[in-house]
Amino acid sequence: MENNQKTYTTFPPEVASVAAARRFVGETLRGWGVDDVDDAMLLTSELVTNAIVHAGTEVEVVCEIIGGQVRVEVHDRHQARRVPVPGDQVSGRGLLFPETLATSWGVTYGPVGKHVWFTVPGTGLADEPSPPMPPEELVTAPQSARPAVDQSARPTVDQLAQRTAQAAQDAMAADCVYVLLADDDAELSLRATAGVRPEAAALEMGLEGAPVTGRGVYADLGGSPYNLPALQAAGIRSLVTAPFTVDGRAIGLLIAASRDPGHFTEDDVERLQRVADRQAPSLERARLMELERVRRGWLGFLAEASSMLAGTLDQQMTMALVAQLIVPRLATWCAVFTVRDTGLAMPAYAWHADETMVADLRRLLDLLPPAPPPAEPGPWEGFTPAPSGDLPPTAHRVTGDVTHVFPLVARGRSIGTLVVGGPRGARFTRDALELTEDLAGRAALAIDNARLYEEQAAMSRTLQRSLLPPDIPEIPGLDVAVVYEPAGEHSEVGGDFYDVFNVGTRWRFAIGDVCGTGPEAAAVTGLARQGLRILGREGHSIPEVLERLNALILEEGTRAPFLTLLHGELEPLGDGRFRVTYATAGHPPPLFLSPGGLVKGEDHSDLMLGAFPEATFEVKTTILKPGHLLLGFTDGVTERRHGDRLLGDDGGLERILAGCVDLNAGAVAAKVMRAVRGFSTEPSHDDTALIVLRVEE
Repeated sequence: MENNQKTYTTFPPEVASVAAARRFVGETLRGWGVDDVDDAMLLTSELVTNAIVHAGTEVEVVCEIIGGQVRVEVHDRHQARRVPVPGDQVSGRGLLFPETLATSWGVTYGPVGKHVWFTVPGTGLADEPSPPMPPEELVTAPQSARPAVDQSARPTVDQLAQRTAQAAQDAMAADCVYVLLADDDAELSLRATAGVRPEAAALEMGLEGAPVTGRGVYADLGGSPYNLPALQAAGIRSLVTAPFTVDGRAIGLLIAASRDPGHFTEDDVERLQRVADRQAPSLERARLMELERVRRGWLGFLAEASSMLAGTLDQQMTMALVAQLIVPRLATWCAVFTVRDTGLAMPAYAWHADETMVADLRRLLDLLPPAPPPAEPGPWEGFTPAPSGDLPPTAHRVTGDVTHVFPLVARGRSIGTLVVGGPRGARFTRDALELTEDLAGRAALAIDNARLYEEQAAMSRTLQRSLLPPDIPEIPGLDVAVVYEPAGEHSEVGGDFYDVFNVGTRWRFAIGDVCGTGPEAAAVTGLARQGLRILGREGHSIPEVLERLNALILEEGTRAPFLTLLHGELEPLGDGRFRVTYATAGHPPPLFLSPGGLVKGEDHSDLMLGAFPEATFEVKTTILKPGHLLLGFTDGVTERRHGDRLLGDDGGLERILAGCVDLNAGAVAAKVMRAVRGFSTEPSHDDTALIVLRVEE
């Protein structure tokens, strides 16, 4: 295989493009023989997310193999937008993924946009010398982020800490030895012990706040910087300490302890320090590798969380997903507050690691007074003082917890807050807070997208309802049924409509299909339905109504889409029969069913409305006797697709209708719709409307 490959594709500026871009990169690289594509997919996810959020333009993703290296470029069309670089942003993580995972990355600005690129090893490709990188704004990843030899055989930090503790005990003849290492917040945590270990809770309480740089002998614990009562309760009477130091920086503390007072001397300090100095480099390497593994895990978590959040447009489901992504990975409980019209934040969703406490947590949150959302992340004092009212029995397990709040900001507007809490006495690490802040930013955009979608969908449903008659009139001697089903779950206003209304002693009916969806289709739908009623009640004949409606649509110009229409009139003849006069304008002609199961129809239809000013319309007349029925329908019925077949092919609808003898109008409509839905497992991409007119026997 050639070791130089290149391909690209373009994605629209929408959240769903992030997951699509990841799939594109993963499938492309696997197809080229790259074994490990995870880092490239994670980096692509982050760069496409940044391009969509900060540039707001369409995004082009380019995949390339150059000399055994994978190079991916993400192009946008907004060269003026600055790329956030780690260490230079006001908040959040900026482009942390490239900083952490890429062997190199950079930004190139052009006259019509910019592209951010990165390289990672093409594992699995034939080795080949890499060509020199182009003269761009090169950013080289730190050495710890670059791929190295397989580390699976190396001991873990806890294994090294345990070996260190054992070596120190042997050297010091101590009753117990403790190895404490600092995290990114310079807080010490116990990683290993050797010898007779005192009761853990008392020990950790005694070491709380221990200075990482401490060194010396503490005989009888005199002058000890540690918690004296707690250590004494643990049975410790004397200590000697030595810091782990790498490049002049303290990374932890080695402690040897004894139950005998005065057990250690100044010589023991030097002896313990030699053990600490010998083990510190190995511990630091192992600690950094552990942090790198954890960071990679968090990066993967963020990428997957982004994909999951992009997969729903239901606001309540999005908030539930956010809370359940955070709990229990990052916090014990989580609450999402949304901003109402008053500008105050009210609780909208809550979740707890202990599901039995969810109801009480929600009740407790509901007792809080509404408050404006904070401008910056930080500690949250919402439960201080305790809310007034009847507190749930588990309130003490929540109100005393450490809590942090993060603003939810989308498109420069505050939409709510995210509050997370930990168990009593716990603390959030810096990494956990930064990760939660990053997730809060992604969650805010997802929640706002869902909110906007729901508002648009609600507006569309309201508009669609206004374009359909509020009810169907009762016509003596005639059984009437109508069906309208919009396609899928989209928020667009459909173009199908129906109507039945009286004109004196007669009745008019109509079923139509506007070519398109959205506001333009809604405008023509409203014009057609109201025009039909006004013109019909003014006494105009069927052809005159169609001609005038055609002229009205043409006057709207190119902004008005075409309209197909079946329009007819029912005239009672006084002997149980009805005369039906109808015309079709580019619409499927109606089907007629007799009590004997005979189905009749026509193939001819006149020109659609809004296309030609000289269009004329031919009227057809038939008599409906008792037991006969007329079926009007839109092409969402006959053009229902299963593979290469349509439901209307080879008289498919006629066969369905032939099986509806002796059914009332409602049952006929239901049977036809069952056949439409069952014809294919794929979602329908067209609206469906039916009108059934059956003469009663």
